[in-house]
Amino acid sequence: MVKISISYKNYNMRKLLALLYTFIILLTPGAYAAEGCVPCLQEGEQVQCCEHMFDEKGATCNQVIITNLRNIICKGNALKAYFTCKFWSECAKAGDRINFSVPEEIYTQEGTLLIPACSKIVATVIKIEKQRFPNKNARVYLNFECLILPDGSVIAMSAQPLTKDGSLKEGPWHTAGKLAAYTVGLGVVGAGAGTGFAFIPNPAKLGTGFAIGIPVGCTVGLITGLLTPGLKYHAKEGEAIKIILCENLDICKQENPCNPCEQ
Repeated sequence: MVKISISYKNYNMRKLLALLYTFIILLTPGAYAAEGCVPCLQEGEQVQCCEHMFDEKGATCNQVIITNLRNIICKGNALKAYFTCKFWSECAKAGDRINFSVPEEIYTQEGTLLIPACSKIVATVIKIEKQRFPNKNARVYLNFECLILPDGSVIAMSAQPLTKDGSLKEGPWHTAGKLAAYTVGLGVVGAGAGTGFAFIPNPAKLGTGFAIGIPVGCTVGLITGLLTPGLKYHAKEGEAIKIILCENLDICKQENPCNPCEQ
Protein backbone atom coordinates (compact mmCIF):
# COMPACT_ATOMS: atom_id res chain seq x y z
CA MET A 1 0.00 0.00 0.00
CA VAL A 2 2.87 2.37 0.75
CA LYS A 3 4.48 1.78 -2.65
CA ILE A 4 1.20 2.44 -4.45
CA SER A 5 0.68 5.70 -2.52
CA ILE A 6 4.18 6.96 -3.37
CA SER A 7 3.74 6.05 -7.02
CA TYR A 8 0.40 7.87 -7.13
CA LYS A 9 1.94 10.99 -5.56
CA ASN A 10 4.83 10.94 -8.06
CA TYR A 11 2.37 10.65 -10.92
CA ASN A 12 0.42 13.68 -9.67
CA MET A 13 3.64 15.66 -9.28
CA ARG A 14 4.75 14.88 -12.83
CA LYS A 15 1.32 15.85 -14.15
CA LEU A 16 1.41 19.14 -12.22
CA LEU A 17 4.90 19.95 -13.52
CA ALA A 18 3.82 19.19 -17.10
CA LEU A 19 0.86 21.55 -16.80
CA LEU A 20 3.06 24.25 -15.28
CA TYR A 21 5.61 23.87 -18.10
CA THR A 22 2.86 24.13 -20.75
CA PHE A 23 1.48 27.25 -19.06
CA ILE A 24 4.93 28.89 -19.06
CA ILE A 25 5.48 28.01 -22.73
CA LEU A 26 2.15 29.56 -23.74
CA LEU A 27 3.05 32.77 -21.93
CA THR A 28 6.40 33.04 -23.72
CA PRO A 29 5.93 35.56 -26.60
CA GLY A 30 8.16 33.77 -29.10
CA ALA A 31 6.61 30.37 -28.43
CA TYR A 32 3.06 31.70 -28.55
CA ALA A 33 3.76 33.43 -31.88
CA ALA A 34 5.23 30.27 -33.32
CA GLU A 35 1.96 28.42 -32.64
CA GLY A 36 -0.06 30.50 -35.09
CA CYS A 37 2.73 31.62 -37.44
CA VAL A 38 5.78 29.40 -37.80
CA PRO A 39 8.60 31.12 -39.73
CA CYS A 40 11.64 29.40 -41.21
CA LEU A 41 14.40 31.17 -39.33
CA GLN A 42 17.57 32.10 -41.15
CA GLU A 43 21.04 31.39 -39.84
CA GLY A 44 21.73 33.64 -36.89
CA GLU A 45 18.08 34.77 -36.67
CA GLN A 46 16.29 34.75 -33.34
CA VAL A 47 12.67 35.46 -32.43
CA GLN A 48 12.56 38.46 -30.09
CA CYS A 49 8.84 38.84 -29.40
CA CYS A 50 5.34 38.59 -30.77
CA GLU A 51 3.47 41.82 -31.48
CA HIS A 52 0.05 42.55 -32.92
CA MET A 53 -1.52 44.42 -35.82
CA PHE A 54 -4.48 46.69 -35.16
CA ASP A 55 -7.60 44.60 -35.66
CA GLU A 56 -9.31 44.85 -39.06
CA LYS A 57 -12.78 43.40 -39.39
CA GLY A 58 -12.59 40.07 -41.18
CA ALA A 59 -8.94 39.36 -40.37
CA THR A 60 -8.26 35.85 -39.07
CA CYS A 61 -4.97 36.74 -37.35
CA ASN A 62 -3.25 39.79 -35.89
CA GLN A 63 0.17 38.39 -34.95
CA VAL A 64 3.50 39.84 -36.06
CA ILE A 65 6.73 38.01 -35.24
CA ILE A 66 9.66 40.31 -34.54
CA THR A 67 13.13 38.84 -35.05
CA ASN A 68 16.57 40.43 -35.03
CA LEU A 69 16.57 40.46 -38.86
CA ARG A 70 12.99 41.03 -40.01
CA ASN A 71 9.35 41.65 -39.15
CA ILE A 72 7.03 38.82 -40.18
CA ILE A 73 3.37 39.78 -40.65
CA CYS A 74 1.55 36.48 -40.30
CA LYS A 75 -0.91 35.23 -42.89
CA GLY A 76 -4.51 36.07 -42.05
CA ASN A 77 -3.65 39.67 -41.19
CA ALA A 78 -5.54 42.37 -43.08
CA LEU A 79 -4.54 45.83 -44.22
CA LYS A 80 -5.87 48.58 -46.48
CA ALA A 81 -4.67 49.37 -50.00
CA TYR A 82 -5.71 52.41 -52.04
CA PHE A 83 -6.24 52.62 -55.80
CA THR A 84 -3.71 54.98 -57.39
CA CYS A 85 -6.02 55.59 -60.38
CA LYS A 86 -9.63 54.88 -61.31
CA PHE A 87 -10.52 51.32 -62.24
CA TRP A 88 -13.33 50.14 -64.53
CA SER A 89 -13.98 46.43 -64.89
CA GLU A 90 -15.17 46.83 -68.51
CA CYS A 91 -11.78 48.32 -69.47
CA ALA A 92 -9.60 45.71 -67.71
CA LYS A 93 -8.58 42.19 -68.64
CA ALA A 94 -6.75 39.24 -67.11
CA GLY A 95 -3.02 39.92 -66.80
CA ASP A 96 -3.33 43.67 -66.25
CA ARG A 97 -1.24 45.18 -63.44
CA ILE A 98 -3.02 47.42 -60.93
CA ASN A 99 -1.10 49.73 -58.61
CA PHE A 100 -2.17 50.47 -55.05
CA SER A 101 -0.65 52.74 -52.44
CA VAL A 102 -0.11 52.66 -48.68
CA PRO A 103 -0.24 56.41 -47.91
CA GLU A 104 0.34 56.14 -44.15
CA GLU A 105 2.71 54.16 -41.96
CA ILE A 106 1.49 50.83 -40.63
CA TYR A 107 2.59 50.10 -37.05
CA THR A 108 1.94 47.27 -34.63
CA GLN A 109 -0.07 47.99 -31.50
CA GLU A 110 3.22 47.92 -29.61
CA GLY A 111 4.72 50.65 -31.84
CA THR A 112 6.98 48.81 -34.30
CA LEU A 113 7.01 50.27 -37.81
CA LEU A 114 6.08 47.56 -40.31
CA ILE A 115 5.36 49.34 -43.61
CA PRO A 116 6.60 52.90 -44.29
CA ALA A 117 4.32 55.58 -45.73
CA CYS A 118 4.19 55.91 -49.52
CA SER A 119 4.84 52.21 -50.09
CA LYS A 120 3.17 50.61 -53.10
CA ILE A 121 1.41 47.31 -53.67
CA VAL A 122 1.16 45.74 -57.12
CA ALA A 123 -1.67 43.38 -58.04
CA THR A 124 -2.41 41.35 -61.16
CA VAL A 125 -5.90 40.81 -62.53
CA ILE A 126 -6.51 37.05 -62.49
CA LYS A 127 -10.04 36.99 -63.88
CA ILE A 128 -12.97 39.28 -64.59
CA GLU A 129 -16.54 38.01 -64.60
CA LYS A 130 -18.69 40.44 -66.56
CA GLN A 131 -22.08 41.48 -65.29
CA ARG A 132 -24.84 39.17 -66.50
CA PHE A 133 -28.53 38.35 -66.27
CA PRO A 134 -30.39 38.44 -64.02
CA ASN A 135 -28.92 41.36 -62.05
CA LYS A 136 -25.53 39.67 -61.40
CA ASN A 137 -22.77 42.21 -60.74
CA ALA A 138 -19.33 42.03 -62.34
CA ARG A 139 -16.57 40.45 -60.24
CA VAL A 140 -12.85 41.23 -60.36
CA TYR A 141 -10.32 38.74 -58.99
CA LEU A 142 -6.88 40.10 -58.04
CA ASN A 143 -3.64 38.63 -56.74
CA PHE A 144 -1.58 41.09 -54.71
CA GLU A 145 1.92 39.89 -55.45
CA CYS A 146 4.52 42.42 -54.30
CA LEU A 147 5.12 45.26 -51.89
CA ILE A 148 7.46 48.05 -53.00
CA LEU A 149 9.00 50.10 -50.18
CA PRO A 150 9.91 53.79 -50.60
CA ASP A 151 13.61 52.91 -50.99
CA GLY A 152 12.81 50.68 -53.97
CA SER A 153 13.00 47.34 -52.16
CA VAL A 154 10.62 44.78 -53.68
CA ILE A 155 9.10 42.23 -51.31
CA ALA A 156 7.12 39.25 -52.56
CA MET A 157 3.68 38.86 -51.05
CA SER A 158 0.50 36.88 -51.57
CA ALA A 159 -2.83 38.49 -50.75
CA GLN A 160 -6.35 38.83 -52.08
CA PRO A 161 -9.34 41.12 -51.47
CA LEU A 162 -10.94 40.58 -48.08
CA THR A 163 -14.39 39.55 -49.31
CA LYS A 164 -16.47 36.39 -49.02
CA ASP A 165 -15.37 35.03 -52.42
CA GLY A 166 -12.10 36.95 -52.76
CA SER A 167 -13.43 39.24 -55.50
CA LEU A 168 -14.19 42.94 -55.89
CA LYS A 169 -17.73 43.87 -56.85
CA GLU A 170 -20.21 46.66 -56.27
CA GLY A 171 -21.78 46.53 -52.84
CA PRO A 172 -25.44 45.95 -51.96
CA TRP A 173 -26.07 49.70 -51.64
CA HIS A 174 -25.14 50.31 -55.27
CA THR A 175 -27.34 47.40 -56.35
CA ALA A 176 -30.22 48.70 -54.25
CA GLY A 177 -29.72 52.15 -55.79
CA LYS A 178 -30.00 50.69 -59.27
CA LEU A 179 -33.27 48.89 -58.41
CA ALA A 180 -34.61 52.04 -56.75
CA ALA A 181 -33.80 54.08 -59.86
CA TYR A 182 -35.70 51.65 -62.10
CA THR A 183 -38.61 51.47 -59.65
CA VAL A 184 -38.96 55.22 -59.13
CA GLY A 185 -38.34 56.05 -62.78
CA LEU A 186 -40.97 53.72 -64.18
CA GLY A 187 -43.24 54.60 -61.27
CA VAL A 188 -43.19 58.22 -62.43
CA VAL A 189 -43.90 57.08 -65.99
CA GLY A 190 -46.78 54.94 -64.76
CA ALA A 191 -48.17 57.82 -62.72
CA GLY A 192 -48.04 60.09 -65.77
CA ALA A 193 -49.72 57.51 -67.98
CA GLY A 194 -52.44 56.81 -65.43
CA THR A 195 -53.07 60.52 -64.97
CA GLY A 196 -53.29 61.08 -68.70
CA PHE A 197 -55.80 58.30 -69.21
CA ALA A 198 -57.89 59.52 -66.28
CA PHE A 199 -57.83 63.12 -67.45
CA ILE A 200 -59.17 62.41 -70.93
CA PRO A 201 -62.65 61.15 -70.01
CA ASN A 202 -63.03 62.90 -66.72
CA PRO A 203 -60.59 65.29 -64.99
CA ALA A 204 -62.18 64.43 -61.66
CA LYS A 205 -60.67 60.94 -61.81
CA LEU A 206 -57.04 62.07 -61.52
CA GLY A 207 -56.73 60.38 -58.11
CA THR A 208 -57.85 57.09 -59.59
CA GLY A 209 -55.27 57.47 -62.36
CA PHE A 210 -52.52 58.03 -59.81
CA ALA A 211 -53.71 55.08 -57.72
CA ILE A 212 -53.54 52.75 -60.71
CA GLY A 213 -50.53 54.15 -62.56
CA ILE A 214 -48.02 54.43 -59.69
CA PRO A 215 -48.23 50.81 -58.39
CA VAL A 216 -48.19 49.40 -61.92
CA GLY A 217 -45.21 51.56 -62.92
CA CYS A 218 -43.26 50.73 -59.75
CA THR A 219 -43.91 47.00 -60.16
CA VAL A 220 -42.79 47.05 -63.78
CA GLY A 221 -39.72 49.10 -62.77
CA LEU A 222 -38.71 46.65 -60.02
CA ILE A 223 -39.12 43.64 -62.32
CA THR A 224 -37.15 45.41 -65.06
CA GLY A 225 -34.35 46.21 -62.62
CA LEU A 226 -34.16 42.60 -61.45
CA LEU A 227 -34.08 41.21 -65.01
CA THR A 228 -31.43 43.56 -66.40
CA PRO A 229 -27.66 42.82 -66.22
CA GLY A 230 -25.90 43.63 -62.96
CA LEU A 231 -23.50 46.50 -62.30
CA LYS A 232 -19.96 46.90 -63.61
CA TYR A 233 -17.25 47.34 -60.96
CA HIS A 234 -15.92 50.90 -60.74
CA ALA A 235 -13.39 52.28 -58.23
CA LYS A 236 -12.27 55.87 -57.81
CA GLU A 237 -8.70 57.04 -57.43
CA GLY A 238 -7.86 56.92 -53.73
CA GLU A 239 -10.63 54.43 -52.92
CA ALA A 240 -9.60 51.95 -50.22
CA ILE A 241 -10.11 48.20 -50.17
CA LYS A 242 -9.14 45.63 -47.55
CA ILE A 243 -6.80 42.80 -48.46
CA ILE A 244 -5.91 39.69 -46.47
CA LEU A 245 -2.52 37.97 -46.50
CA CYS A 246 -2.56 34.42 -47.90
CA GLU A 247 1.06 33.83 -46.82
CA ASN A 248 3.41 35.39 -44.29
CA LEU A 249 4.81 38.77 -45.36
CA ASP A 250 8.51 39.06 -44.49
CA ILE A 251 9.91 42.60 -44.27
CA CYS A 252 13.62 42.96 -43.66
CA LYS A 253 14.52 45.58 -41.08
CA GLN A 254 15.86 48.90 -42.32
CA GLU A 255 17.95 51.22 -40.19
CA ASN A 256 16.84 54.41 -41.94
CA PRO A 257 13.97 53.80 -44.38
CA CYS A 258 13.59 56.80 -46.69
CA ASN A 259 10.26 58.49 -47.22
CA PRO A 260 9.82 60.19 -50.61
CA CYS A 261 6.72 61.96 -49.31
CA GLU A 262 8.98 64.19 -47.24
CA GLN A 263 11.15 65.17 -50.20
